[in-house]
Formats: sequence, structure tokens, C-alpha cells
Amino acid sequence: MSRREGSLDPQADSSVSPLPHLEAKIQQTHSLARLLTKYAEQLLQEYVQHQGDPFGLPGFSPPRPPVAGLSAPAPGHAGLPVPERLRLDAAALAVLPPLLDVVRRRQAELNPRAARLLRRLEDAARQARALGAAVEAVLGALGAETGGPRAEPATAAAAAIAAAATGGVFPAKVLGLRVCSLYLEWVSRTEADLGQLAPGGPA
Repeated sequence: MSRREGSLDPQADSSVSPLPHLEAKIQQTHSLARLLTKYAEQLLQEYVQHQGDPFGLPGFSPPRPPVAGLSAPAPGHAGLPVPERLRLDAAALAVLPPLLDVVRRRQAELNPRAARLLRRLEDAARQARALGAAVEAVLGALGAETGGPRAEPATAAAAAIAAAATGGVFPAKVLGLRVCSLYLEWVSRTEADLGQLAPGGPA
């Protein structure tokens, strides 16, 4: 029997449900976010190791300069409805790739021999795009509105940070550290938010 003939079976049709597909999509995206959280932690450690003193010294508290177009998750983020949280996660993940690209280019000038760091930064930009697209897909599967195209804000943010990164070596290193930190915060936040939807997660 062909697939077309089989689709005429009402018993077969009644057993088809979008729920398992949705659960699988959520689980897959949650697993990706968990993996990328681990990678983001490694990226941050690697970044600090290559910046020299005072980065990495005990007691050093680096400045936290503002990053155009991107801020840390708000204190009230966890209290928002899950779809709204995921929209904010997707928006941040859309802005991060061009920022990470700027950091990578600046580090290529400052630490041209740090091949693993440069590779991690390149991977992080690609992985942020992938996770952002996966979160958008989950939102679509949930029937929630997505934020739509964000190329323009992301481009503007990248241009702003690129200008700031040319202001001197130490400010450029601090800004790169801030971007790597924000990447970790948002990927980790995305993992937690998806965990609210994943099978076995909090109700």
C-alpha cells in the first residue's frame, strides 16, 4: 500500500499528533543549548587566558562596558511567560554573532597565534545563529509570534562595537570579555528557559 493510500485510513490519521514532534523539537533545542553553554564557558576561560595581566588575576574585577544593542538578561526575566522569555533569548542570539565576529577580528590582531581562541570565537558565532534559529522554530511550533527579522539591529550593534574596539588595546580586551560573558549568560538563560518546556522540566 502506498503512503497516499495509507493516509486514507482514519485510524492511522487519528493517531497522528503534532505533540511528539513538538516535544522532540524542544528536547533537541534544549540539548543544543546545554551543549553550547558548556562551549561558552570554555570560550570565556580561553579568552581570559590570552589577554595577559590583569585579566585572570585574583581580585581583578574588569569593567562592564555597555554593549550596543545587547544587555544581560533582566532580573525579572525568569518571571515572564516562557514564550516571551524565548523571544528575548532569540533576539539576543540574533545580535550576538556579528558581535562575536568583531571580537574575533580584533583578537586576530592582538593574539594572532591564539588559533584555538580564534576558532572558538568563529564557532560561537555560528552556534549562536543555529541556536537562535532553533529557538525561533520552537516558538513557531508553539504558535507564538516571533520577533521577525533582526538583521538591521544586529548590523548596527556590530558597527558600534567595532568602533569601540578600535579605541585601544585594553578597552578592546575588556569589550571582548564583556561580549563573551554576555554570550554565556544568554546561552545559559536560553537553556534554562527551554528547560521549562522540556519533558520532565518544571511545570
